[in-house]
Amino acid sequence: MEQYLAGLPSKNLKPLWNRMNAMVPPSPNPTAKPYMWKYSTSLPDLETAARLVPEEQAERRVLMLVNPSMPPPHTTDTIYGGLQIVNPGETAPAHRHIAFACRFIMDGEGFTAVEGKKMPLKRGDVVVTPTWHWHDHGNESDKPVIWLDMLNLPLFTYARVHFAEGYAEKRYPSTPADVSDWRHPWGPVESELRSQSGDHALYHYKTKDGKPLSTTLGMQAELISPGKSSSVSQDSSSFIYHCYEGKGHTVIETPSGETHTFNWESRDTFAVPTWSKIQHFNDSDKEEAYLVAVNDGPLLDLLGLRLQ
Repeated sequence: MEQYLAGLPSKNLKPLWNRMNAMVPPSPNPTAKPYMWKYSTSLPDLETAARLVPEEQAERRVLMLVNPSMPPPHTTDTIYGGLQIVNPGETAPAHRHIAFACRFIMDGEGFTAVEGKKMPLKRGDVVVTPTWHWHDHGNESDKPVIWLDMLNLPLFTYARVHFAEGYAEKRYPSTPADVSDWRHPWGPVESELRSQSGDHALYHYKTKDGKPLSTTLGMQAELISPGKSSSVSQDSSSFIYHCYEGKGHTVIETPSGETHTFNWESRDTFAVPTWSKIQHFNDSDKEEAYLVAVNDGPLLDLLGLRLQ
């Protein structure tokens, strides 16, 4: 047997029976680990980058949220996240790319122009950049604007089809468009969450025809009532969670049985691997807690791979 096995690699053959558990595991086995990025820790580094890295040097001035068990661009196995800052008077030049992008505005005000529609960016907005759409970002205010980037970049480690193209000018021609299918202000989302009964409310961002924001990534928002918690959930999806407002903690049990507790407050961000058990708690007795999250559910749904 040993002689037989030793002769297989030279023929580019390997026995499956020696790796059956790895190929067909008893439960999902994500490489990504739960991890939290505290905004109080990340913000000074982001502000330093804004001082040290000039607009001309960085097409996008971003600090990537890198999962500790994976290389960039992985925040989870399938989702990339990053913190982007644009200084007053700056423009992040126009380009387009295959990757789908959505952004949650954390602080300040600015604009994103997508295919000629110049949309304002305000705290709490979700703004979408569909695949292969010209877009640029800018800041016409007197304070920096900061947002959380969320893209499907890790998918292209396997599907090697991603690339970008720069526009000939810094700005793609655009006109103001406060209302757009690609901009989702916070106000209507909060109203929908508040209209639901119970200790925990869930809202899924949708396109005008009722579909997820893309075929690969979806967005959701959650409200946890004062002193209450969500039910325990488990999903094949992985998540990047972000605290919009409030203070609380989340208990995460990974498929391997490890338990992590993240104590979060406004603007903190944390990664949740696939098939993890998740429960959110609001630690305030007076104020609601709001979380937003990006997930890879649409991709898994289209492939018929999602369990909940």
